[in-house]
Parts: sequence; structure tokens; C-alpha cells
Amino acid sequence: MITLILGHKGAGKTKKLIELVKVAIDNTKGNVVCIEKGNMLTTDINYRARLISTDSYEVKGYASFYGFLAGVCAGDHDITDILIDATLRIGGRNYDELASFLEKVYELSTVNEKNFVFTVSADKEELPAEIFNFCKCYED
Repeated sequence: MITLILGHKGAGKTKKLIELVKVAIDNTKGNVVCIEKGNMLTTDINYRARLISTDSYEVKGYASFYGFLAGVCAGDHDITDILIDATLRIGGRNYDELASFLEKVYELSTVNEKNFVFTVSADKEELPAEIFNFCKCYED
């Protein structure tokens, strides 16, 4: 399953992501991974979640981003939840490429039975409609 946390800068997407990491940790018997660009969440993410910076692995663009996520899944079969902050900063602002990327991640999610949550700095109306055929929006 893929969930998107949408909104422009300052809308509280990262705060919601941090809350969802806590919920995932409390509700899973597996492992939780949080992925970010940079090192902004180091003190905000509970130590029981694995925090990974894409900058440490030079992940840039959606092809690289997908390969990185697939590698994370392959490296630990006990992962149940992967939460990603700053999706557009990692992959780029091309919404058509974002749609293709999310479709591939949906297939990865289905095959590997992982939950993915992405923060996306955009409003729902700005994104291609086909994204919502396989992604749901986070709602309080």
C-alpha cells in the first residue's frame, strides 16, 4: 500500500510523517525504516526505526530512488513500513516521472507486502490523476 502526505512547504507533512513512524513502530512486529534527504530527522525519529539519508548513497532521480528502495526491501525481509520524507527533493519535480515511479513502488509494495508513506510537496490537484489509482492520500 502507498500513502501520500500532500501539501506545500510548511503544511506539516514532516510532522505527520514523524507521528506515523511512531504509530508504525507501536503497531508492527517487523522493522520500520524512515528515509530522508539530508539529516534533519536524526533527533525526531525513534531509535527503533532505521533512519537512512539518501545523501549518504547519492540517490538522485526516480530511477536511482526506485533501485534504492528495492535494495532496502531486499536487504531486510522483516521490514513492514517504509516512510519517506522529501520525495520531490530526492526524485525531482517532474510529476509524470513521479507517477511512473509510484506505480513501480506500488508493484514493489504488493510483491513484498510493505507499506510505503511518501511526503510530497504538492496539492492533490497538481498531481496526475492516475497516481490515485494506486495511492491513497493521508487523512487525519
